[in-house]
Amino acid sequence: MSIPPTPLTILLLLLLSLSPFCSSQKACTSDTFSQNRLFAFCDSLPVLSSNLHWTYHPTNATVDVAYRAPQTSDGWIAWALNPTSTGMIGAQTIFAFHGSNNVMTTVSSPMTSSLVVKNSSLSYKVYSMGSEFVNNMMTIYATIQLPGNKTRVNHVWQASNTFSNGLPAGHPTTGPNIQSTATLDLLSGQSSAAGNSRLHRKNTHGVLNAVSWGILMPIGAIIARYMRVFKSADPAWFYLHVACQCSAYIVGVAGWGTGLKLGSDSKGITYHKHRDIGIALFSLATLQVFALLLRPKKDHKYRLYWNIYHHVIGYTVIVLSVINIFKGFDILDPDEKWKHAYIAIIASLGGIAAILEIFTWGVVLKRKKSGGSDKPHNGINGVNGTNGYGARQHQVV
Repeated sequence: MSIPPTPLTILLLLLLSLSPFCSSQKACTSDTFSQNRLFAFCDSLPVLSSNLHWTYHPTNATVDVAYRAPQTSDGWIAWALNPTSTGMIGAQTIFAFHGSNNVMTTVSSPMTSSLVVKNSSLSYKVYSMGSEFVNNMMTIYATIQLPGNKTRVNHVWQASNTFSNGLPAGHPTTGPNIQSTATLDLLSGQSSAAGNSRLHRKNTHGVLNAVSWGILMPIGAIIARYMRVFKSADPAWFYLHVACQCSAYIVGVAGWGTGLKLGSDSKGITYHKHRDIGIALFSLATLQVFALLLRPKKDHKYRLYWNIYHHVIGYTVIVLSVINIFKGFDILDPDEKWKHAYIAIIASLGGIAAILEIFTWGVVLKRKKSGGSDKPHNGINGVNGTNGYGARQHQVV
């Protein structure tokens, strides 16, 4: 019996499509500013629908900046240079929002590991800063001294509607709000999204885990449960089952490792449930692999208990895997087509399992009715009519 091609076809397309889920466009050139301000360069930033305009003055190593982003009157925007890193920690940030008197307010705050906004000086000199709100667009204006007179800088931008004690506080930790960082060359106007490499690692992490825990593991369980009913598939089903599950574990460990790396690189951002389920999955799957080394012989009195353990842990891993994959979708926030593709795969596997469940029970009942044995023809070892687990024909795997 062969594995139906539909889920594997979708899986192949998923692997071939591994790439960042974001794109940028050059739409900043039509922006105009109050007081007839003009800027030499502009860049349409890849996320949060934001634009950055600037003019670099090499004679005194300063830069005039205008950062513009869509926002409602009850929200805030922020733009920053980060002299020490590419992310939020260490970013020297300028915030703009409506104050208590409903007038646009501009404050500066270095972002430390506490991520608390304080109205304080930045690590570089700010000659002027201001902001405006027009047609649901907020704009930050600033003239700053370049840190170390470096013209290639890391910058970060952000937007949210959360406040604490009258100051900006917190933003979404999924999707575009954690992708808003880039490296900018002030001389050439070239911009490269520093977050793209990290986003690619996130996509790699997601695909590896979706393929391993979320697809190969269920396929391996389907093989073990249903293929062994057919005499012609014995003992091939056992080798296919082991190969599928071991492959899933190896790929899953790679995905788990990329998750650990992403976690260590994301200071101040922790997805607790996703992380905890991932650790539980890795631990249970590792126990499952090592349990094979302790498998009692098929006629051992403890073999029944080993079988129960093997089945319970196996199905627990599959259920937790599917749950965690959907939590990963919520964190990464890709296009809906990716979630729909995975739902289609799981639904296909579920449908195949349901059909095979009915069909194989029909085979078993027919054999019993005709007076034949309800055991497989030969087991993995080809003796005593038992399979590789020492189990009866239709015992759950």
